[in-house]
Amino acid sequence: MESFVFVLKNLEETEMFGRHLGTQARPGDIICLSGDLGAGKTALTQKIAKGLGVPDSCYVTSPSFSILQEYPGRIPLYHMDFYRLGDETEVEDLGFEEFFYLSGLTVIEWSERAGALIPATRLFIRLTINDDLSRRVEIDFGCGTWQERLHHFCEAVSAGRG
Repeated sequence: MESFVFVLKNLEETEMFGRHLGTQARPGDIICLSGDLGAGKTALTQKIAKGLGVPDSCYVTSPSFSILQEYPGRIPLYHMDFYRLGDETEVEDLGFEEFFYLSGLTVIEWSERAGALIPATRLFIRLTINDDLSRRVEIDFGCGTWQERLHHFCEAVSAGRG
């Protein structure tokens, strides 16, 4: 399995998925989030932060204007939003590429703007809003260890136990 598709029917399922991602995250991991405005990228990042143990006093917000927010947790969370950047040259010029190799979890909204700078070991998640406001989730595991770390979650979702 190189990819996996499922549906998050509500906020509770989004929280379960995000927390699971946060608990499975390891130092140096990168999660790339893609989807239209309002698809739930920041909401999912908030749940990932919960799974990382980011304190409730640190409210995770979209870094659309600041581009980067850093939060303490079991490992640091580097939350980036490249919506306002044009391409990978801007990502590189601003020095954000160095965060991809630090000892925290980097979560990037609009990661496509970073192009080839993103390591192949990343986890790529595309969120799409369905007509009933549920979210279709497409996961590309990359060439790292995410597939084995999310194996049991994917099995449970496939079996309807999500």
